Amino acid sequence: MGVPAIITAGDRAAARAVYGESKVYLEVEGLPLVSRVVQVLQRVPEVTEVWVIGNAARLEAALAAPEVQASLCKPLHVIEQKRNLFENCWESYRRALPGAPPEGRDPVGDDRDFPVLYLSGDLPFATPEELSAFIRLSEEADCDYALGLVPKESLAPFLPATAGGLGIDVAYFNMREGRFRQSNLHFAKPGRMGARELIEEMYEHRHQKRIWNMLALGVKLLFNQGAGPRVVFWYSLIHLSGLLDRWRLSGLADWVRLANTLRRTERVLGGLLRTRFRFIVTEVGGCAIDVDTEGEFDAVKARFQEWSAQQEERAKAAYGRLGPEASAGEGATSRASDG
Repeated sequence: MGVPAIITAGDRAAARAVYGESKVYLEVEGLPLVSRVVQVLQRVPEVTEVWVIGNAARLEAALAAPEVQASLCKPLHVIEQKRNLFENCWESYRRALPGAPPEGRDPVGDDRDFPVLYLSGDLPFATPEELSAFIRLSEEADCDYALGLVPKESLAPFLPATAGGLGIDVAYFNMREGRFRQSNLHFAKPGRMGARELIEEMYEHRHQKRIWNMLALGVKLLFNQGAGPRVVFWYSLIHLSGLLDRWRLSGLADWVRLANTLRRTERVLGGLLRTRFRFIVTEVGGCAIDVDTEGEFDAVKARFQEWSAQQEERAKAAYGRLGPEASAGEGATSRASDG
């Protein structure tokens, strides 16, 4: 089953800038990050078309580069961004529905089972093999919302090679089954999600290394109609184990994380979002690396070729070569903008 891919590339509300620039337009070896994501999606067999939502004028200019145009083999649509991530996700979904007019339409009937792949536009090390595996595993999971996870071990290649060297070290969710990093992949049937607006709250407080973000989201969960003290207790355990892990108290972290299972977390999040929720674990790791800080961007630029080669090799070893792919120029391309 093919799915449309929607790249969220907005620069409003909770979006973060790096070096004063919207992350998706940061250039690595002469090409904006969002353009690289568009190119990778051309090689994913399960992706039928690509939608990009953000500053339409800037996106049109970035995607007009000859090397990007030469790689296109699937319809490409550009949409003007709305006020925040939630509106961007919903508006692009309305337009991606089968047979939708240019202005989009709300889902009705079978539309509620129509899936899309959401991903961010600042993923320099995404590989088509990892994306393909995530889509296939999500379809097999028979759920309405699948969120990607990557094991800590898969991100070891991105650590600094030497003390004080350039690298990327991220925080992890400490679960009984292991330590995981949330990837930037979401397979969703938005028409089946009963509490879609809660995703915006989670996104705004997504940087959970910051104590204020932890506390702010905890308070919101406490007073959320579908949450309450039980969910806040679960939330606190997850972050307590994460803090202990970052403070190098691994023994205590291991003890606390015994209560945090993936299945229990799926049930809690499914209840909050009022949908069938699942985690999907991929073993490569590139899709869990985005660019949130200047230090991370410096590391990406300095080690881009090294890390890209590693990810390509790991992806092929983990998932094999992809099936037949369209060659550039075989598919029709289109552009749509309401800005």
